[in-house]
Amino acid sequence: MSKNPGKGVTYREAGIDIDAGEAVVDLIKPMVKTTRTPRVMGGLGGFAGLFRLDYNEKLFKRNYRDPVLVSCTDSVGSKMLVGIRMNKLDTVGIDCVAMSVNDMICCGAEPLFFLDYLAVNKVEPERCAAIIKGITSGCQQSNCALLGGETCEMPDVYKPGDFDIVGFSVGVVERQRIIDGSRCEPGDIAIGIGSDGLHANGYGLARQVLFDIATYDVTDKPVELEGATVGEAMLAPTRIYVKCVLDVLAQYKVKHVVKAMAHITGGGLVDNLPRVLPEGLTVRVKRDSWPVPPIFKLIANKGPVDSLEMRRVFNMGVGFVMIVSPAFAESVMNRLSSHGERPFVIGKVKKGGPTLEWN
Repeated sequence: MSKNPGKGVTYREAGIDIDAGEAVVDLIKPMVKTTRTPRVMGGLGGFAGLFRLDYNEKLFKRNYRDPVLVSCTDSVGSKMLVGIRMNKLDTVGIDCVAMSVNDMICCGAEPLFFLDYLAVNKVEPERCAAIIKGITSGCQQSNCALLGGETCEMPDVYKPGDFDIVGFSVGVVERQRIIDGSRCEPGDIAIGIGSDGLHANGYGLARQVLFDIATYDVTDKPVELEGATVGEAMLAPTRIYVKCVLDVLAQYKVKHVVKAMAHITGGGLVDNLPRVLPEGLTVRVKRDSWPVPPIFKLIANKGPVDSLEMRRVFNMGVGFVMIVSPAFAESVMNRLSSHGERPFVIGKVKKGGPTLEWN
């Protein structure tokens, strides 16, 4: 029976609160405004986001003679379950942006704008705003605009407190400057850029080991984590490499210096690095050439999880790889370091394949 006799059944009674959705919009308007770029047209609340593609020198850092649009989409997977468990939801918004824009820059593209899709059991304005806060932070770190999004309330699909988030990014690259790995050759140097931990991959295994097998709570501080709690280590946001990578690309003739790039996500170096190499080439990876963050050592020990499985599931401390001409390796690393990144020579390209070699 309706709770409103004589007025019929309401959408709120069916589990959907329109007023709460409007409250979310009011809360996020100031956040979205911080990501606005000169190319964004219109304001928040329209049926579509508008973005100018003109050739005004003030709007573009350089003119595109033959621009190619690039698109990427990704989510944060089950990392959001850790955020729910800790009641800390802002950092997963950063992850959502990072997973797309870090993929995008692998071909040399500049992110232009970002869109998000947030599905929830119930729209709770403050919780939704916390997630969007993280998304706007990720957009600021990527120099891209948060152009639009969707918040969907589905009580029949998600349990109370649950949510899921997906991101979509669009960028542009000059056709002649697309990086596809085809110029890689033996002797090229693989430079790994340090990660900040798990980023947003392997959480099915990480949660099983740390919560189910080791029975840690998110507030526990194992000695291996050097003062951090389990929850803090697991929620460390994905590092965004957009600014440092695009700066490197702007400094050199890409086709002669930067040969290939890979975002190290699910599958680790084992699966992601071979994706950008031409047939007949591989990378001989030096195992101990970079520091492995404590969270990986904890998971390996508590599983236990063998070393091959660890390398196939996690980034193991390398979040991004640039394959460069050996003559420019030192200068590229210096450029990356100037952005606060931690670059390491992790290996060298050689004939072989399709799997990586380890020594």
